[in-house]
Amino acid sequence: MTTRPVHETAIEADPQLPTIRITREFDAPVSKVFRAWIDPELVGRWLGPKDLTTEFDTWELRTGGHYRYRQLRDGEEVAAFYGSFHEVRPESRLVQTFTYEGYPDGVALDTATFEDIGGGRTRVTVLSLVASLMNRDMILSSGMDRGVIEGYEQLDDVLSGLD
Repeated sequence: MTTRPVHETAIEADPQLPTIRITREFDAPVSKVFRAWIDPELVGRWLGPKDLTTEFDTWELRTGGHYRYRQLRDGEEVAAFYGSFHEVRPESRLVQTFTYEGYPDGVALDTATFEDIGGGRTRVTVLSLVASLMNRDMILSSGMDRGVIEGYEQLDDVLSGLD
């Protein structure tokens, strides 16, 4: 059995701004990481906590496109999310809105950047901007960190199997 290095997922909140910054490095080139980020079949294999599955109702990946997906536990829906793709810049940048259906007033604007850091490795930084510090703090206290960390661990597995 081979082991991979475990990479830390940094989740940071600026005390003065309604933002959350998530940074993580992956042992795969930008082309693979971006592909795993945008291909719904691959996204569904890694997105969210390990005990949930993801099903896509809509995934129109293009600038001006939109998406909706549901997360299920034992076949029962536990959450649904939707948004619009505002900018799709291959292997570089993805800008989208992100809304949890259970709190439709809490729209986030997420910008994901994909950076080649050499040696076939990639750094992904996601900056989420929300309406207020209160909204940001609600998101941080929701358990989102578990979903992000476990999701990125699953993404490591997806990436290791891509050609």
